[in-house]
Amino acid sequence: MELLFRFLAVGQWGFGVVRSLFFALFAGVLMGLLCSLFGRIANFVLSAITLFVAGFFFSAQLVYHDIFKTYFTFYSVRTGTGQVMGFFNEMMAGIWHNLLGIVLFMVPFIWLLIFGRHVMTFRRIDLRRGIVTGAAAVLIECAAILLLLPGGKEMYSAFDLYFHTDSIDQSMAELGLGATMRVNLHRTIFPPEATIPIYEPEDDPGGSDEPDPSLPTEPVVYEPNVMEIDFDSLIANGTDETLKKMDEYFSQVEPTLQNEYTGMFKGYNLIMLTAEGFSSYAVDEELTPTLYKLTHEGFQFNNFYNPIWGVSTSDGEYVACTGLLPKGGVWSFYRSGSNAMPFGLGNQFHKLDYSTRAYHNHTWKYYKRHISHPNMGYDYKAVGNGLNVKRTWPESDLEMMQVTIPEYIDDQPFHTYYMTVSGHLQYTFVGNAMSAKNRALVEHLDMSDPCKAYLAANIELDRALEYLIEQLEAKGIADKTVIVLSADHYPYGLEKEFIDEFAGHEVDETFELYKSSLIIWTKGLPHVEVDRVCSSLDILPTVSNLFGLDYDSRLLMGRDIFSTSSPLVIFNSNSFITDRVKYNAKTKTAESLDGTEVDEEYLSQMKKIVKNKFSMSANILDQNYYAHVLPVPEPVEQTGVPES
Repeated sequence: MELLFRFLAVGQWGFGVVRSLFFALFAGVLMGLLCSLFGRIANFVLSAITLFVAGFFFSAQLVYHDIFKTYFTFYSVRTGTGQVMGFFNEMMAGIWHNLLGIVLFMVPFIWLLIFGRHVMTFRRIDLRRGIVTGAAAVLIECAAILLLLPGGKEMYSAFDLYFHTDSIDQSMAELGLGATMRVNLHRTIFPPEATIPIYEPEDDPGGSDEPDPSLPTEPVVYEPNVMEIDFDSLIANGTDETLKKMDEYFSQVEPTLQNEYTGMFKGYNLIMLTAEGFSSYAVDEELTPTLYKLTHEGFQFNNFYNPIWGVSTSDGEYVACTGLLPKGGVWSFYRSGSNAMPFGLGNQFHKLDYSTRAYHNHTWKYYKRHISHPNMGYDYKAVGNGLNVKRTWPESDLEMMQVTIPEYIDDQPFHTYYMTVSGHLQYTFVGNAMSAKNRALVEHLDMSDPCKAYLAANIELDRALEYLIEQLEAKGIADKTVIVLSADHYPYGLEKEFIDEFAGHEVDETFELYKSSLIIWTKGLPHVEVDRVCSSLDILPTVSNLFGLDYDSRLLMGRDIFSTSSPLVIFNSNSFITDRVKYNAKTKTAESLDGTEVDEEYLSQMKKIVKNKFSMSANILDQNYYAHVLPVPEPVEQTGVPES
């Protein structure tokens, strides 16, 4: 089953194959022993249950991976079981698409039912054989653990994944499904104590010597974006060792500096959107003219990336809204709902007496947004607690704009956040209401139906933005309102062949797959091309700087795009891009981007910086760190009324 699953889903055939087979052999011997401790009938029933559960589990992960391009965890099963029916059509399509794989995973169970009693005795094992079998299982497990050592003990090594770090995608490749889920189950039942693996103080090694022509060049002295935090006092008086280590770390982080763009939007309204499944492929001058206008006027970001994370949409929102990396194995945005989140834009603007609202045109409790979003400083409404839109799948972004804009457009200054849904998979004209609605607009295109359906779904987003700008124009505030838009993740509902079709070439799956568009627009904004590499992690600090908000850049993992600090794009695999290198953590190879040989010392330092950012993000979440160093934001009154 491990080899079949690796072939169908994981697709990596390194030394992890050997480890996964040893772990699988251990599980097989152990379960064989357990299924031979009783009488014949009981042993047969236990064997059947074991094979069915194993086949079902491998099949479930296969289908889940086909839909979401990641794997589920026991935390997700425990937390989000009630949400499965929200993806019923996608689930059925995933089962159909992987039917052969599912049948193959269930073959051992079916064989046992048909032939098992004729071939096997199912007698109770005698004591001597039981001891020998148990000892063999122990030896096999010891051998499997010894096989963790050849890859070292650094972060995301097989050893680290088995004993310390939650990263289910990497773990599947290094350990296999069985060992990964066994470790994940143990950590779900017995959560490990918070650890602070700081590799060394973070000294930014700097970027290339070539200046970015899109950034100001005059030698102006700017102040750092920091807040008054007395780290020395916190360290001297602290009693919690974990918090003290974090204080020591953040006191040494180099802050980003203010710049020419600091406060350029001070006092403006802000509308921020996380657009479901949006990408540069949805931008077309003819079909989606508003998206084309917003991506090509004002700031034009030529090297923006939208990495995917373990909890797809929710983690994508979390990164853009918090400037932190999500913690593996949990729903980070939901977990943050009980923490102080002072840098959330809702909380930042609420402190400045803005009206702050958030909307989502799908189920209000999905991904526990009814907990996370009010905590970010928003009066939150979605379908089921006050947002009334036609219940289709997916729902209309245009209709969401039509029913929500009247609630805030006269309540200035305002900051409104939207999580859209019209661009959601599946990209077909049968199961996607938005694709079907706009089908006539794409029928003339010479491309495959999935590509047409994807464009048709995003036409609804385009019409929503068109309507939004029309309403801002009518109120005379289009030039005093900033629109910020990014995706939650790349459109993984499109098979790779269709993404290649959009791109016109075979897309690199390590980096290029995640390249996307970022919109920061207001009417009349001069055109500025930004070539600096950046990602969704940088959105919060960038917007905070543009609006002149009071924030501390040391406490965020993203960087203000317009600052002079070295750019850094981090991917879930631990790969990264700077202005000097692209580093592929899976192959452990680096490509120079500045025409020089790769500096191994620079590369080593950047690896440590990336590891620290993952580690510190997790510990900010686990330790409620912001409440330790800053005042807790005042809660925002909720006006949404849940349906009875």
